[in-house]
Amino acid sequence: MTPRLPKDASKLEDALERLTVPIGNLFVSLFHRIALFGIGAATVWSAAVAFIGMANKGSASIEDLLLLFIYLEIGAMVGIYFKTNHMPVRFLIYVAITAVTRLIIDLVNTRHEADMAILFMGLTILILALANAIVRYASFKYPSKSGDSD
Repeated sequence: MTPRLPKDASKLEDALERLTVPIGNLFVSLFHRIALFGIGAATVWSAAVAFIGMANKGSASIEDLLLLFIYLEIGAMVGIYFKTNHMPVRFLIYVAITAVTRLIIDLVNTRHEADMAILFMGLTILILALANAIVRYASFKYPSKSGDSD
């Protein structure tokens, strides 16, 4: 009787895996879809609130416009991920570059002087730009199996 137990356990494990893996994949897919709709809705809502704030103020500063570009890039990221199931890493880098640029402009507007913080943020943008170039080169030189560029 003992020689049959491992074989029976293996069959039970295989049957359990055949049943649970599709259910798990369904739940993961549903979570992705719900999360994407949530992120997309929050992005649209945040962009609309920012735009209404600009309209009420009567003008848009460069920081406001860069904030709208950040929302646009996040929206594009959600759209690309929704269509391809691939996270476009370059868009994350673009968001980071835009956010750091926005911080530099805010610092210059409040302090009215150049200092080391601005230099470090400029170096941060340079590093992010180099990272973007590396990602683009790597995706060109070593494309993914599905043919996507990211």
